[in-house]
Amino acid sequence: MSAFKNTLLCLSLLMAYSANTFSATPKTVAEGINVVGSQKITFNNGTISMAGNLYLPPDYDATKKYPAIVVAHPWGGVKEQTSGLYAQQLARKGFITLAYDASHYGESGGVPRDLEDPSDRVQDIRSAVGYLASLPQVDANRIGAIGVCAGGGYTLNEAQTDLRVKAVAGVVAYDIGEATRTGIEGMPVTAEDQHKLLTSVDEQLNKEAAGAPVLVQPLLPPLSSINASSPSFVREATNYYLTPRGAHPNAHNRYVVTSPGLHLAYYPLAHMDLIAPRPVLLISGSRAETLKFSEAAYAQAKQPKEIMVIPGASHFDLYDKPQYVTPAVNKLAEFFGKNL
Repeated sequence: MSAFKNTLLCLSLLMAYSANTFSATPKTVAEGINVVGSQKITFNNGTISMAGNLYLPPDYDATKKYPAIVVAHPWGGVKEQTSGLYAQQLARKGFITLAYDASHYGESGGVPRDLEDPSDRVQDIRSAVGYLASLPQVDANRIGAIGVCAGGGYTLNEAQTDLRVKAVAGVVAYDIGEATRTGIEGMPVTAEDQHKLLTSVDEQLNKEAAGAPVLVQPLLPPLSSINASSPSFVREATNYYLTPRGAHPNAHNRYVVTSPGLHLAYYPLAHMDLIAPRPVLLISGSRAETLKFSEAAYAQAKQPKEIMVIPGASHFDLYDKPQYVTPAVNKLAEFFGKNL
């Protein structure tokens, strides 16, 4: 990248930060509350154009190099939701951060839309790390990675074989493979359930091979169907994704129905030991139905490793509720400040 291009990039980032700082303050995710302080950027993941939001520290100095962090979003999410919130808050702690739309989602490319392919999600993170490393204001030897929910599982998996990631953290990490195989607390999956799933996936794949379109269905049920008997994880998910609390027009609440066929044989935590001697941080909530995944990742990892369980927090509390997100961000800032 030429010096002239470097200067233009730095100026554009500063202008974008100033414009966002002084414009009308958004109040919801859909209005862009988690985008304040960022600039839209693009980078390539092979032939796919990826869309991201890059955040700079408030006291950004174009003459300095900064530690940087990639933040990966949950299954079905987009960069403007919880990953954007964590990126925004960590930028305020002095890091350059990047929240991006996974391939097949949001403003990023990739077809079919709404496909949840673990290999693609891991490659997205790899490409995002490369993008940060290419920036003149980033110290390429001080890059970390965070993932929220399924993004946490993918991020922990990616770091196992990417030495450019010097420290890695998962926030309410969700092992999409194990969740598909055995379920989560309150929503168990049996061997019979697995067989039915694979049978339906196979039937759809045969239809598509014969010319039928890719089948996409709602990821979460409609709010009107939720009641006291609904699993707490589903109740809380709909309360975040399908209400003004977390809804965003680019998050379509859809998934390609054959995606779970790719999840059953995915074991993102199987080689956590490979991350050492780079440090690992797991953050979860004491009421999170997904806590077992953070505990499993911690058990599989070698030192240095930490686990933080926030009392009273559910899985989705750690998406956006200040009383839980604030201690999580403070811990992440301490962790990355020490290790990057």
